[in-house]
Amino acid sequence: MPKEQDSSFEKLMKLGRTRDVMIVSLVIMAVCLFIMVLNIIDAAPIPLEPIDWAMLGSMGFLGPFGFYVNMKQKEIEKIERRLPDFLRDVAEAGRFGMTLADAIVVSSSGRYGKLTPEIKKMAAQIDWGVPASEALNLFADRINTPLVNRVVAIIIKANDAGGNVADVLTMVSSDTKEIHLSQDEQKIAMTSYLAVIYISFAVFIVVIIILSTQFLGAMVEAAGEDIDDPDMDQTDVAGVGLDVENIPVIEFIFTLAVFAHGVGDGIVAGVLQDGKIAGGMQHSFIMILMGFVMLRIMFGGMGLVG
Repeated sequence: MPKEQDSSFEKLMKLGRTRDVMIVSLVIMAVCLFIMVLNIIDAAPIPLEPIDWAMLGSMGFLGPFGFYVNMKQKEIEKIERRLPDFLRDVAEAGRFGMTLADAIVVSSSGRYGKLTPEIKKMAAQIDWGVPASEALNLFADRINTPLVNRVVAIIIKANDAGGNVADVLTMVSSDTKEIHLSQDEQKIAMTSYLAVIYISFAVFIVVIIILSTQFLGAMVEAAGEDIDDPDMDQTDVAGVGLDVENIPVIEFIFTLAVFAHGVGDGIVAGVLQDGKIAGGMQHSFIMILMGFVMLRIMFGGMGLVG
């Protein structure tokens, strides 16, 4: 009976302590959003603005979760990169007349980087009497990536069919290397697009800063009024009607636009880089942090600098 395939989300949750990191990240975001609500209803004297707490809450979720998932995915990628070397060694051992089980045990003495502990665990299971096919299935369950699952399925079927497993292993090893080379080429090609996304986001922030600090401020100064003057209602600058009381609303919209762009552009960057939304969370964190520092700290949002 074929085993039921896990969904992408279930596979993600099985990566190390991903579930625990996600819970902690959600708690951080929930606390920040709770403080934001208290700020909105003026329930307590809380520093910062609601939009600041929204950005901090988003960073509190996207940062820890995104960077941890990316770290675990890189570890799995390192394991997959050494898989062709292991398959080649097993194939070479098989050419000397060894069974698949014996070839795996003999090859387990080699060095395969991050893959070595998993190979030694599989060899130990075979030494304990676990059939080679079952040990390979347990290995695939622990790694649980499409590439490893596909390679293991091919090896098990070839072994059960009684054919020349060494030739099959050599072919699978070669195909796996080709897949990795193709992935490397794709990453190199996508690097330029990733740079474009970051540069365009930085330009967008600069434009927002110029509009906030120069354009809106110049319109108020041209009217000869102070923006905080309670008697100021509406001015007409260069034929443009401006309700000065709406300038904070405009600045809030600018900040909200940067926030939305940071989340969206970051997710797009992750999908372009490795095809995974989870991979984009770290990019979203970096972009939101850029916007928070530039808009809310350095240029008038919270008035901490300048």
